[in-house]
Amino acid sequence: MELYQRMYLRLFNAVTDAIELLQRDDPAAAAEKLIRAQRETEDLYIRSGKKE
Repeated sequence: MELYQRMYLRLFNAVTDAIELLQRDDPAAAAEKLIRAQRETEDLYIRSGKKE
């Protein structure tokens, strides 16, 4: 799978999970979910060695 596809899927799934957490009135968990996904996605990009 292409790097950007993996990054997109990871972020999309995290956003979906965060929306569910917000609907359950858990904004702290939603924020943590998004922060974690952001860090993981950045790490994927850095480890790929891509330079644009």
